[in-house]
Amino acid sequence: MFGQSNVLAQGEVNFPPSVEDFYLPSIAPWGAHNNYWFTKITFMVWLAVGILILFFLLTYRKPQLVPTKKQWLAESIYGFVRNNIAVDMIGHQGVRFAPYFTTLFCFVLLTNFFAIVPFFQISPNSHIAFPAFLAAISYVLFNWVGIKKHGFGGYFKRALIPPAPWYILPLLIPIEAFSTFLVRPFSLAVRLFANMFAGHMLLLVFTLGGFAMLNANALLAPISVLSWVMTVALTFLEFLVIVLQAYVFTVLTASYVQGALAEEH
Repeated sequence: MFGQSNVLAQGEVNFPPSVEDFYLPSIAPWGAHNNYWFTKITFMVWLAVGILILFFLLTYRKPQLVPTKKQWLAESIYGFVRNNIAVDMIGHQGVRFAPYFTTLFCFVLLTNFFAIVPFFQISPNSHIAFPAFLAAISYVLFNWVGIKKHGFGGYFKRALIPPAPWYILPLLIPIEAFSTFLVRPFSLAVRLFANMFAGHMLLLVFTLGGFAMLNANALLAPISVLSWVMTVALTFLEFLVIVLQAYVFTVLTASYVQGALAEEH
């Protein structure tokens, strides 16, 4: 965002941006015809993975009875996800899913947080591919645990056939199939993507809008300052959205796992 703002302030590009401006500059080319594969978004994803691995490895390399600050932070994150998401949503069985839920929560939180970090200022989750991939993992997880517990036939019978009179089952079965196997992963991915994309666009509009008004007319200078003040205020709001969306994504995944493990429909 800062780079785009500086270029706009210098009058080197036209405003408003075009569709092509949604494609970030590539870091490393791959193959012919400039078919790029390693972009800023890809770098942020791998950076988030590296940060999380190093943080938890270094934190638990020498655990102490009286925890250090880093150990306390890691244990607090894990304890929050285990107790307030895994156990609350699934019950005692949820403890075995706590490591995955903690990893999921931390990864989504960190990749979302890039949206308000200077020089990054965009979340990988504002591109639909990464939320879709995370939703696909959760989709495979809750179907796999359901099949493992109830058997293939038993799981799909429970998932597709609700306890209802037989004469309305032809109507309910397609609805249940559509809801469970299509709507769940789709809504999980789109919810995260839409919130992070909308937040990024709002910050971008107010930041670039300030430069646009400043360059257009000197009389609009006070309004351009107001636009930048709004950018700062929206950044704090975006931080709340960042944390909330990481929590919601993890809670919904736990809810789907709970539904797959439940004895009753």
